Order: sequence, then C-alpha cells, then structure tokens
Amino acid sequence: MVEATGSPISNQQSFEHGMEEEEKHILGFWIFLATDLVLFACLFATYLVLRTHTDGGPTEAQLFDIPMFTLETFILLTSSFTCGLAVREMRNGHLGRLMGWLAVTILLGLAFVGIEVNEFLSYSLEGATMQRSAFLSGFFTLVGTHGLHVSLGIVWMISVGIQLMRDRIQPTTARKLFNAGLYWHFLDVVWVMIYTVVYLMGVMK
Repeated sequence: MVEATGSPISNQQSFEHGMEEEEKHILGFWIFLATDLVLFACLFATYLVLRTHTDGGPTEAQLFDIPMFTLETFILLTSSFTCGLAVREMRNGHLGRLMGWLAVTILLGLAFVGIEVNEFLSYSLEGATMQRSAFLSGFFTLVGTHGLHVSLGIVWMISVGIQLMRDRIQPTTARKLFNAGLYWHFLDVVWVMIYTVVYLMGVMK
C-alpha cells in the first residue's frame, strides 16, 4: 500500500529514525526535555514549600473545583492518546488520517487551555490572585507555566501540520511530528503530577 510518501508501509516504520541526522535531532530533544523536567521539579518543590502559606486567604480545599480539574485531566489525557494515534498514522504513511488526529489533538489542547484560563479568571474574581498569598503565587506559577507550555505545544503542532501539508511525510517532517508528540506526552506526565500533588492533595486536606 502506498500513500503520501510513495514507499511501501513495510519500509515506513520509524520514519523519524530513518537518518542519522534526524536521530541526533531527536537525541537533542530528549536533552531539552530533561532540562524542562528540572524546571518543573523546581516549581513543584517551591509549591510544596509554599502551599501552607495562605496568609488568611483561600486554601486549596476552598478554591479547587473537583469537576473542573477532573475535566481538564480527562481532556489532556485524551489528547495524548490522539497524538499517539497521529504518530502511528505517520508511521503507516497515512497523511490524511495523521492530519485528522493532529487536528483533534489541537482542538483538545485548545479546550484544555480555555478551561484553565476560565479557572484562573474565576479565582481572580474571587480575590485569589498571585499577590494574595505565597500559596497562590506558587500555584499560579506552577500551573500557569504548564499552561504556557501547552499553548506553545499547540502552536508547534499547528506549525508541524502546515509543514506536513506542504512537504508531506518524509524524514524531516516525521522527526518534527515525533518530537512534538514527545513534548505533548511530557506535558501530559507533568499534568498528572499537578493533578495529584496540587489538586488531589489539596482537596483531600
């Protein structure tokens, strides 16, 4: 079966690893993810130190809305699954299906960011701003940094999608999509940690 690249599917496995130069780019990207992991580790440590410093302001249990952060988690986990399907279709050489799953992933990412922005606005209207307490400073910095990363990930996937439509599936575009997928899964893992450490531990206090 031939599609998009003109190569048999049997030869299209691990497109992104097809050239030595592309493998170096992927290795470099893993190193980048390691540095981002250090950044989030620092933000988590800061939050855990500050979480009890509410200065008379709202606490985690008073602030967090269980249905809201559960919905955010469901959406992001689903987007990670659809992103994996996009990479699978890329390896099968199905450009049309790849673009479909990529579009679904982007839409889910936008929904996640929209809910998070609404959450932040709701807190602010209740007087729970970054300036209110050390706890809220740590919360907005940690969760906001993750939300900013998700927003950048959406822009990145849109950019990769445009390049795929223009250049179709070949080693360079395959590597870019693979890296974008790695980044998206990394953000998913970070969110699971936020869901557990920030939200669940917060409402269980």
